[in-house]
Amino acid sequence: MASAGDSPLGTPIEGLLATPTSRLPYQHNVLLRSYVLQRPQGNLIVYNSPGVSESADAIRALGTPARLLVNHGHEAMYGQPDLDVPVWVHEDDHAKVARSLDVAGTFGGREMIDDDLEVIPTPGHTAGTASYLWDNGAHRFLFTGDFVWIEHGEWKAVVLSPELRRDYLDSLALVREIDFDVLVPWGATDEGPSCMLVADRSEVRRRIDAIIDRVRSGGDR
Repeated sequence: MASAGDSPLGTPIEGLLATPTSRLPYQHNVLLRSYVLQRPQGNLIVYNSPGVSESADAIRALGTPARLLVNHGHEAMYGQPDLDVPVWVHEDDHAKVARSLDVAGTFGGREMIDDDLEVIPTPGHTAGTASYLWDNGAHRFLFTGDFVWIEHGEWKAVVLSPELRRDYLDSLALVREIDFDVLVPWGATDEGPSCMLVADRSEVRRRIDAIIDRVRSGGDR
């Protein structure tokens, strides 16, 4: 298999490949990325964005990807990527995603993909938001989409629906206890990092507790 080499794929953190960025149409200081997970069991792509089509040849050169994992329904606004890859999404966001993407399968509850990646439903941003925890042996990457994203270097929520606020708080409490050392959202503001190494569990809890306090008090971030 080929390596990323001089391809459009970047390496924000060792072991993780990132597509070129795209600006969020309704918030231009937010850059979106998709990520390629190189795995012996078959490579995976996390998040749908224009960068998947832009780097399609480079992704194919690494080996045919087994799945594209969608975090939440808003990723469907970019349509079907120029890459033959099965799309998977949580069942509660299936209808929204299926309007623009060919959905090959859905997730229900918490489950494993092989022995290295866990699907963790984290409803709140949307009803079907699902995070993905990938252990590549060197790091435990948590892909949170827009459920927890990076704004000016801080972890933030995006509460869109008052009806999902309780679900959001429950999901934050769940993520607070997950063992991970790299946060990898879908989007981040352009003057800060796209993903963040965390020192230890106490940092995760401190950052998540700050989000919980804001969401519990009625804030949307």
